[in-house]
Amino acid sequence: MSSNANVYTCDAVTTRCLVQDSIYGYFPPSPPTPSSSLSSSSSSSSPQLYLGIKYKTWTFTFALSCGCLVEAVGYVGRLILHHNPFANIGFIMQGCCLIMGPAWLAVGIYLTLKHIVKAFGPQYSYLKPKYYTWLFIAGDCFALSLQAVGGGLSAGAIGNFNQLSLGSNIAIAGIIMQVVTLAIFAALAGLFFFRRQLARRNGVPEKEGTLVNPQLQTLRFKLFAGAVIIAFSTIFTRCVYRIAEMMGGWGNPLMQDQAEFIALDSVMCSVAAIALTVFHPGFCFPQMAQSISFGQRKILTTLENNGPNNSTSSSSSSSSSPEVVLEKADVAKPGELYFR
Repeated sequence: MSSNANVYTCDAVTTRCLVQDSIYGYFPPSPPTPSSSLSSSSSSSSPQLYLGIKYKTWTFTFALSCGCLVEAVGYVGRLILHHNPFANIGFIMQGCCLIMGPAWLAVGIYLTLKHIVKAFGPQYSYLKPKYYTWLFIAGDCFALSLQAVGGGLSAGAIGNFNQLSLGSNIAIAGIIMQVVTLAIFAALAGLFFFRRQLARRNGVPEKEGTLVNPQLQTLRFKLFAGAVIIAFSTIFTRCVYRIAEMMGGWGNPLMQDQAEFIALDSVMCSVAAIALTVFHPGFCFPQMAQSISFGQRKILTTLENNGPNNSTSSSSSSSSSPEVVLEKADVAKPGELYFR
């Protein structure tokens, strides 16, 4: 039974400040549970960094590594709350980091669609491949900004219920924005594959230069595609759960149900991070991993300016990187951000 103590005047569990009076209403699970989530998050970041440097998937690696590290900090906060559910630093670390972490993981998912569209036929897409990167990362950054502002306001609302509620509402708006972005992503990806499958069923010939690379017909790529679908599904499930969890306000019954939190937040994010690490695009999706150096872009630009007659001599200049296939779509214009 709650003692009805003011949660803002409590800094430890006492006879006056019961654990039920804390925002989460319980001691977070014994160390093995948050420690396992911390371990899965932190252990995924190291392979991500290694594989990203090896295969030069810079943006994908940055997003996934940030997501894993932010999640790890959040679970450190849960470990602190296990020892003291009124610890403000633990609340700040969990509240801010576990809200924002999945948004970084979503960036890695968004990056894949651009390269899949390029590989399987841009003619089936309603958008040019490069716009997928800008559209979804912009939407995710906006959602992440709202979540950061909301988490910051909530974390600093010591003794101020109105500020706590405002921060919660802004964070909810950020998570809703993330769900909307994920839904649009799923819709456009579904339309792309539907149009491509329909064209193949009707016997429409592939355009010249868009025949699917044999590398994309291997089991390795299919496992990568499955990992992306799993990661998308788990992140989407987690976001929907977090909306429901936070809609009732701080300390509501759903927020105080630790079993649901573990199943629908911790496990979902861990599965997404592990799936995108085990089936990394560096060795599962070569088209996404190929790096184009500044010198190679300059060579390709020269080829385009001088015409096809010089293609033989110029192409030999880039033979030092035989695995790299130079494409016009891969050339970064001056001042253009180049996402991999």
